[in-house]
Amino acid sequence: MKPAAFEYHAPTTIDEAIELLSEHAQNDGRILAGGQSLVPTMAFRLARPTHLIDINDINDLNTLKEEDNTLQIGATVRHAKFHERVCSGVLGSLLTDVVHNIAHYPIRQRGTFCGSIAHSDPASEWCLIAATLDATMVAASKKGERYIPAAEFFETIMTTSLEQDELLKEVRIPLLSNDTVYGFEEFSRRAGDFAISMTLVTYRLESGKIINPHVGIGGAEDRPRRISAAEDALLDQLPNSETFLKAAKAASEFIDPMEDHATTAQYRRDLTETLVRRALEKTLV
Repeated sequence: MKPAAFEYHAPTTIDEAIELLSEHAQNDGRILAGGQSLVPTMAFRLARPTHLIDINDINDLNTLKEEDNTLQIGATVRHAKFHERVCSGVLGSLLTDVVHNIAHYPIRQRGTFCGSIAHSDPASEWCLIAATLDATMVAASKKGERYIPAAEFFETIMTTSLEQDELLKEVRIPLLSNDTVYGFEEFSRRAGDFAISMTLVTYRLESGKIINPHVGIGGAEDRPRRISAAEDALLDQLPNSETFLKAAKAASEFIDPMEDHATTAQYRRDLTETLVRRALEKTLV
């Protein structure tokens, strides 16, 4: 099939894009960045935007910078940019480790970090990182800029708190201190498939005990989020197998797993326990 008819716009400034979105959002106007999610749904006519606002010619959105102790990622930065370290320290290493799990190489050449965040697929690795590390989303509209914490941004499957006329201009991820350790694990049936469950864990040590633990789960529920019960099980504990097993069990008990024709909720629950334990064990390597 071919997409339904639409009017194409190619703004060259952020203000122009916001103006077009304000004018056409109520009539199903859509932002086009990487297009790796939107274009296939248009081809099947599952999405029929009447106006397509292509932001790829806006140079001010193709930015990556460290500022105010955050990594600031502009709306047109491609997944492939993270094949190499984009920032100093632990966060740069983490992003490079995770990016290779995203889909396939050709998709990473075109898809964008912010596009993945805005699409809000529960199985998105970038959404998991944003939720786990307490990222802030910068939304721009004619009313100005709005700063949305990750805990308030992801609402449910492919649904966010972005308003129709808001452009996700930037994502800001807090930089990680040099003594932060992390572990990432995900499972899919085939390489490049959507993850059935995945986890990111980070923490620091003080006097040999765990402080500032973050345990995030993606893929298993309708949105990525931190699991406070698992974090509580880690806090002020020694980093060992017993502690990690307790945290993994807590994570599996306190999620509300999705179920579909191929995967039961109990399978996702059990898988999540295994992945959290493995990710925590990686922090000791």
